[in-house]
Amino acid sequence: MTQSAGGFRAALVAGWIALSAAGLLYARSKGIPTWVAVPVLAAFLIEYPFYLVPGFAEVRERFERGLPFFLVFSFVLPYIVYATNTGQFRWLALVQLAALATALSLWYKVLPQAPPADCAFLALAAAVVLRGYFDAIYTSPVHGLHLEILGHLALTRLCIMVMLVERRVAGVGLGFAPSLAEWKTGVRHFIYFLVPAIPLVLATHLVRVGPPAPAWKIAATFLGVLWVVALSEEFFFRGLLQQWMTRWTGRPALALAAASILFGAAHLGFRGFPNWRFALAAAVAGWFYGRAYQQARSIRASMVTHALVVTAWRAWFV
Repeated sequence: MTQSAGGFRAALVAGWIALSAAGLLYARSKGIPTWVAVPVLAAFLIEYPFYLVPGFAEVRERFERGLPFFLVFSFVLPYIVYATNTGQFRWLALVQLAALATALSLWYKVLPQAPPADCAFLALAAAVVLRGYFDAIYTSPVHGLHLEILGHLALTRLCIMVMLVERRVAGVGLGFAPSLAEWKTGVRHFIYFLVPAIPLVLATHLVRVGPPAPAWKIAATFLGVLWVVALSEEFFFRGLLQQWMTRWTGRPALALAAASILFGAAHLGFRGFPNWRFALAAAVAGWFYGRAYQQARSIRASMVTHALVVTAWRAWFV
């Protein structure tokens, strides 16, 4: 998958087909009524091309002119599509989404491109996620359907577009398809991580070995984590935070350690605050993610390590 417009079109068609099939199968398996499944699936299919754009350099640069308008419009459109057709639409929620998108989209048009503004941008994005900003906006008409993921997807690609197109951050290595060298670096650091991780999680009783998941579920988990969870977290913690702290301090080892600690701290709320055991494991994992990023000079390598760690945890441990 190249970063050209042709690669974007190929990924778009393939993704739409896969998402449509997966969405219909999921709706059927969960007994989600058609009047809910159709508009929700439509919202995800609309979000998908917007989510793809940042990963294709040739495409994202086309949105440099009029970027704030594009980002705000694309931020609210999936919400409008699903909410108006499921009885969940609220004007206040729409205003909240538009206000957040406008603030982030205009950030560097109002503030200077300097460390204080950079830190404030990251702090605002982190607060939105950690405080559950989207939970009360993306409400579901049926129980158990968590639609706030639409907000998280939109926030991720909006912030990436602002940083790559407006802020002109270099040295990130954003993309959806790691190279062979990046795969090797990512896998190698996953193996390195297992050496301290296995005794750590067993000693802290964080997990226990369970029955392995089916192969199809392992593969789906890996791809989902690679392209959503790992992409977003590695972009912010390694591509931005670790890179910036390296530049600010001139000490790569200190930046690696600080980014890893902050990464662990961001996971304190996992399944009950404060989950110190999980935060410790996340900080250790973050160190290996950061090492993969340092060696490859690309978050695609750290995305591989990250996705392998999460997939192994979900596939073989409980």
